[in-house]
Amino acid sequence: MEKILVIEDDKSIARLQRDYLEINGYEVVIENTGDITRIIPLLDGVSLIILDLMLPNGNGIDICKKIQSLKDIPIIIVSAKNQDMDIVLGLGVGADDYMTKPFSTNELIARVKAQLRRYSKMKNAASSNFEDSNIIIRDFMINEMTKTFSVAGETLELTPKEFDIILLLSRHRGRVFAKEEIYERVWKFDSLGDAFTVTVHVKRIREKIEALSPNTPLIETVWGVGYKII
Repeated sequence: MEKILVIEDDKSIARLQRDYLEINGYEVVIENTGDITRIIPLLDGVSLIILDLMLPNGNGIDICKKIQSLKDIPIIIVSAKNQDMDIVLGLGVGADDYMTKPFSTNELIARVKAQLRRYSKMKNAASSNFEDSNIIIRDFMINEMTKTFSVAGETLELTPKEFDIILLLSRHRGRVFAKEEIYERVWKFDSLGDAFTVTVHVKRIREKIEALSPNTPLIETVWGVGYKII
């Protein structure tokens, strides 16, 4: 049984999430504070984290960063903060998904299942015995086996979602992908008006490439349509 850690200070919301997750066959652990010293011991055996941003005794963004530095666990942020900058910040520190309150429990379950499926496929691919496969585009190299991305021989740290976007576009170099299609292929379920999520991730990828190798573009925006690898 997969274990999910819910970090949520509103006890009624936490109980509601727990009830629906348990109905769907998950084991649930709840933490009502943002105290990282209490959270770290709970990470053992956890398959996914549902994280609120506004917490007593801690900041959700800092907690997300800390967890990402310790373990490779998918994180879904849920928050009443629905401004673009809040979403950009949450996704920018490595969260895999962002949901704004209020949300339906059915949508939460769908996103949980999608993230767990994606991480399961990644782990299976990493542990399987297959040949190293590289995609090389000019100074860029994408290694599908090790899930690494490098520019002129230097490795760039990408979040799992950022890597998946690069991999999708690189596999189909020159083809234009609509934001909605990227969302459906990378997040593994139908777009629910989350094209902005893709925009945020592409922006972060560009910023990381620019910081390492200025004037070396990779992803081109096709206005009114989407993105492609050039």
